[in-house]
Order: sequence, then C-alpha cells, then structure tokens
Amino acid sequence: MTARTLTPRALLLLGVLTLIWGTNWPLFPIAMREISVWTFRACSMTGAGLMLLVIARARGQLLDVPRRHWGTLLASSFCYLVVWNIASAYSTLLIPSGQTAVLGFTMPLWAALMAWGVLGQRPDGRQIAALVLGGLAVCLLMWPALDSYAKAPLGFALGIFAGLGWAVGTLILQRRPIGVPALVLTGWQLLLAGVPVSVGALLLGDHEWFVPGWQTLAVVAYITVVPMSLGNLCWFAIVGMLPANIAGVATILVPIVAMVSGAIVHGEPLGVLEFAAMACCAGALSLMVFRQRRQPARHAASAEQ
Repeated sequence: MTARTLTPRALLLLGVLTLIWGTNWPLFPIAMREISVWTFRACSMTGAGLMLLVIARARGQLLDVPRRHWGTLLASSFCYLVVWNIASAYSTLLIPSGQTAVLGFTMPLWAALMAWGVLGQRPDGRQIAALVLGGLAVCLLMWPALDSYAKAPLGFALGIFAGLGWAVGTLILQRRPIGVPALVLTGWQLLLAGVPVSVGALLLGDHEWFVPGWQTLAVVAYITVVPMSLGNLCWFAIVGMLPANIAGVATILVPIVAMVSGAIVHGEPLGVLEFAAMACCAGALSLMVFRQRRQPARHAASAEQ
C-alpha cells in the first residue's frame, strides 16, 4: 500500500475539518458587522499563528524552518491563506455565506486539473467519478443562486478566486514539501500571511479606534481558536498525508455543512436541490473511501503470492 492513501487517521481529520469549517461560514457576516474584512482577518490569522507556534514550542518542537524552504512557505502562504481568506470574506458580504462556501469549494476541481498538469497526478476512474459527483453537487447548490450571482457578480468572482488561490497554495506544498511538524508549518503559514493582511488592515481597514461589541469579539475569538487554528492544522496535516486531488475531493462535504448552518443561522434556502447535492457529496466521498479499502486487500493478495 502506498503511504499517501485515505487512512483512518486522515478520515478522522477530515471529519473534524468538515464540522469545524462547515459551521464557520455563517459566522463571517456576524464577525464583520462592526469591523472590516482586513481587520477581522488580520486579528484571526495573526492570533492563530502566534498561538500555534507557542503551543509547538511548549511541546518541545523546534520552530526553525530551513532557509531553502522559505520561498515555498511564503508562496503557499500568500496563495492559500491571503487570497483565500480575503476573497472568501469579501464574497460573504456580497452573496449568502453558504453560496460563497460552495464557490470556494470548487477547489477540488481546480486542484485535480492542476495536479494532473503540473504534478502528473493523473486521476483514475474512481477519482474522476468522485470529481464528477462533486462537480454535480456544486452545480446543484449553485443553481438556485444564479440570480444572486447576476446581481452581485463580484461576489461570484471572489468566491471562485478564493478556490483557485487555495488550490494553487496546496499544490505548491505538494510539489515542494516542507519537512517540519504540522503544528510549526501551520503556525508559520498563518503568521506570515497575517503580515500583508495586517498592512492591508492599516491602509484599507477601520480608521477609527473603538472596542467592538461582545458578540463580535466572541465570534472573532472563536474563529481564531477553532476554524483558523485547529482547522488549518487539520488541513495541513491532511495535505502532508494525501495527494492534492484526493485531499481536495475529500473536503466536498464542507459546503454541505455550510449550507445547513446557513439555513439554521441566517434562514438561507435549504430544499430538494440541496439534499440532492448532499447525496452526490456522500457518493463522491464513498468512492474515495471504497477505493482506500480495496487497495490494502489488493496489496495483501500480492504479498501472499
């Protein structure tokens, strides 16, 4: 069996990531009622990065990153964390948060195409079927929102741009892996990405000093500690365990959770199309899991011969 397959640990991390990131999307509009996108992201990213590096140091891990990896670290941090976080946050202000999640999570489609063209990770028949099901789920979720996209084309464009940035950042790490613990890698990624975002907050964000309300502070604190810190830690661990195309497909349940969360929190639509999309996502993930279960059996049979 190859080392980079869908193991039980990877499945557990994906389950945690799905819940953390899926329930995160409806909180964005609440967090940005009083503060700008740039201020919100600067606080959450910088705070999360510092927290993870402090935890890593407390656990006895070295924080040093070899000099030869700094170019990769900076490029992946910018493409994924800066582009993704700013574009997706602005998109949620223009279109429903659940729809932004759907657009952003077209990432598996872009990642699979780029991984094939750049890394030579050609998808097999089962992966292609999973991508088709995932793409169908995205189309089903996008269909009711076409009117919203027509009224706010910038929101649509930013959602797609966020997914592209995420895919490029992931592939950079896949092509040039950085041999440091996931906790250290995630901390540095968030901290480095927080620098240009903090500059943006000073230039483009809030120009009046004030203390936001308790609800805003609570939501920003939660997003910093849970989705930003723990969620990205899970994601970078997954990226180190799986090929980009499989890691991307395995996250397609996140927008489903985001849609359900958006319906509960903001009363966003949830009907037949959304449930059909859930079935497609479940089918796509089942194909990936079934593929993983058959591989050990095939290798075991080879070993016996």
